[in-house]
Amino acid sequence: QVQLVESGGGLVHTGGSLRLSCAASGRTFSNLGMGWFRSSPGKEREFVAAISGSGYGIRYTEAVKGRFTISGDNAKNTVYLQMNSLKPEDTAVYYCAADTSGGNSYFRTRYDYWGQGTQVTVSS
Repeated sequence: QVQLVESGGGLVHTGGSLRLSCAASGRTFSNLGMGWFRSSPGKEREFVAAISGSGYGIRYTEAVKGRFTISGDNAKNTVYLQMNSLKPEDTAVYYCAADTSGGNSYFRTRYDYWGQGTQVTVSS
């Protein structure tokens, strides 16, 4: 079992920044691939970013490239999503997810465990 707890969401103005954190427990963190997804009303949960267990494989969805950065800290068993230049369309509930195979897939079905989500609201 892997437990994931997100934090760091909130309300910001357009152009602002937030850093999301996801603390993992229950498995060796460096063996986990970690992903961030987001969900907003009327839209399916979509891929945002992912980092492989090795830390070398990183992916982003096109909409956040150059603005968001995913990183991991093995000492703290935590993955981060630094979000800069936020836009109203980034408003969503953000979820972190763990892939026990260590991958960094775009696909939700590859992830075995999910956090409870944290709300990010960007006002215009």
